Amino acid sequence: MTKVIGVRFRTAGKIYFFAPGKFQIKRGDNVIVETARGIEFGRVVSGPKEVNDEDVVQPLKSVIRMASDQDRKTVEKNKQKEKEAFKICLEKIRKHNLEMKLIDVEYTFDGNKILFYFTADGRIDFRELVKDLAAVFRTRIELRQIGVRDETKIRGGIGICGRPLCCSTYLTEFSAVSIKMAKEQNLSLNPTKISGVCGRLMCCLTNEEETYEMLNSQLPSVGDTVTTKEGLTGTVQSLSVLRKLVKVVVNLENDEKEIREYLAEELKFKPRKKKKKISKEEMKKLAVLEKGQGASKLDDK
Repeated sequence: MTKVIGVRFRTAGKIYFFAPGKFQIKRGDNVIVETARGIEFGRVVSGPKEVNDEDVVQPLKSVIRMASDQDRKTVEKNKQKEKEAFKICLEKIRKHNLEMKLIDVEYTFDGNKILFYFTADGRIDFRELVKDLAAVFRTRIELRQIGVRDETKIRGGIGICGRPLCCSTYLTEFSAVSIKMAKEQNLSLNPTKISGVCGRLMCCLTNEEETYEMLNSQLPSVGDTVTTKEGLTGTVQSLSVLRKLVKVVVNLENDEKEIREYLAEELKFKPRKKKKKISKEEMKKLAVLEKGQGASKLDDK
């Protein structure tokens, strides 16, 4: 077992492990640590704890020191310099007539590198842009192309639920989201209803996927033939998954039919073997939503 603390460098960013060393560190403290990018200022999000050795990426670096008031002032100065760097970079982009959208600028704590995050439809030749920026700032320059999900994570916003976006508040990594999840949860397949601010499928579709899979495995599918507790046969018309209620078009005498509602446990039916299939038309209509749903490539530190 190894004693570590969890440090985060940006809101909803990845958590990295460091050795606390001789310092008495608690959650909420600010610390100065050494990363692959150099000396960085981070916030402790998990206090000292023991973790398995295999969960730690070696070599495990120790905290250099507790952050001082001067360090906090340095961070604030860097934020001001980032705003100025953003304006300068926009001017240079216009000068070189590049088809790219600047999203964010980030100074490393020690000022040895400036990172410019941007989005673009394809590959961009920004070599001349880097030369111009290096001549202005006289430090290492890195341009990093990101996706629309990463853009939304950086910018933040309000979702259709009325709450701050999950990706910009607590999600450290993006999960793969598919239209099958919306189908499993009986949601409308209207793109405007299941798409997030970024234009991709909403990340929250994954939150209840496991629960719906379990519940749906205990229910018949729409269109299935079932037998009621009275011994009548019928066809499933609709389902209320969370309440486990099933509306059945029951076959009565004299070829009459009647819609009745039953608890799933009151019906006899064949258990589901396969998940619902999506029609070709639905797949074509929503295929664009599945593009870019892989794991995020934005590396926080």
